[in-house]
Amino acid sequence: MGVSKIGILGAGTMGSGIAIASAARGIAVTLYDVTESQLAKAKGEAATFFGRAVDKGRMSAADSDAAQARVATSGALQDLAEADLLIEAVFEDFDLKARTLEALSPVARPDALIATNTSCLKVSDLAQHVAAPERFLGLHYFSPAQINPLVEVVRGDATGDATIAEALAFCEATGKKPLLCKDHFGFAVNRFFCPYTNEASRCVDDGLGTPVQIDRVAQEALGVAAGPFFVQNIIKPRINLHAVRNLKPLGPFYAPADYLTKAGEAEESFDLGTDPGPDPTRDRPIAERLLGATFLPVLEELDEDVAGPGDIDMGAEVALRFGRQPCELMDSLGRAEVERLVRPLAERYGVALPESLARVGSLRG
Repeated sequence: MGVSKIGILGAGTMGSGIAIASAARGIAVTLYDVTESQLAKAKGEAATFFGRAVDKGRMSAADSDAAQARVATSGALQDLAEADLLIEAVFEDFDLKARTLEALSPVARPDALIATNTSCLKVSDLAQHVAAPERFLGLHYFSPAQINPLVEVVRGDATGDATIAEALAFCEATGKKPLLCKDHFGFAVNRFFCPYTNEASRCVDDGLGTPVQIDRVAQEALGVAAGPFFVQNIIKPRINLHAVRNLKPLGPFYAPADYLTKAGEAEESFDLGTDPGPDPTRDRPIAERLLGATFLPVLEELDEDVAGPGDIDMGAEVALRFGRQPCELMDSLGRAEVERLVRPLAERYGVALPESLARVGSLRG
């Protein structure tokens, strides 16, 4: 079929980012929202983005004007009826997404693809609220969607092969790097990113360090461009808390830390403060906790065949800017060291050591 026109439901941060990314690559976009001010804000963000592209010499003024013209806004669902692909991008709440999809289904063309931009919820559960589940899948864009190249392409239980093929082609046509993964809570990347950020808060709860100290240790241990608290202040602790809570069905290891819960519920940012500087005695336990909390969910998702080691590492590098990717890092450390890091968390939360632990040393082949 090919995708030349898309409809996006929700003109918030993710919806507007997806619209900008798609319009920049020649796709006609209709952005829907029930709030007129939100639509106006999204149009302003598109104008700012393309205007800066001109200022930096990345786009001509004519191309900028054409890209902005490709972003239409509407408060009427019926205006999405001709879209080849419809992307639901409302707040990460199951009931809200379900109601949105139920309202969308009668409007969509019978041959149109319908996608959810959920970051953690199961696509197969949401598919029960879509008229044609074989045409439904997950397209999880990473923030900021207008810049971040990764999109997780999630196959639900009923998703058809043709739907996946069309979605992969759309991602590539719009300059995105698709990561095909199995439908499970957290998918391939948030499955370990959420526990990693959550463990950072647990380190604060346990008195191991301050946010700025933990950020520095994370940069050293995982080669990340920015530590977990700095990143959460960008995406907002409230948003990350909601994503962590959506992993609750996976067990107690995934339950949110008190420090994250307090910041998220208060809609506050983390106070980074001043770093006292390196202290090997204090830093080492933090590094080991962060590494263990990253490795355990990666090994679990390998057991569940959510994604392969190469794709998981690609997601960590492309979406999260991990300089040291989880599977490659585990291979370099070896099975004994990885087990030493993972076992305390497995015992603390009553989970079995993943079977994939036996493959450490040759995960990447």
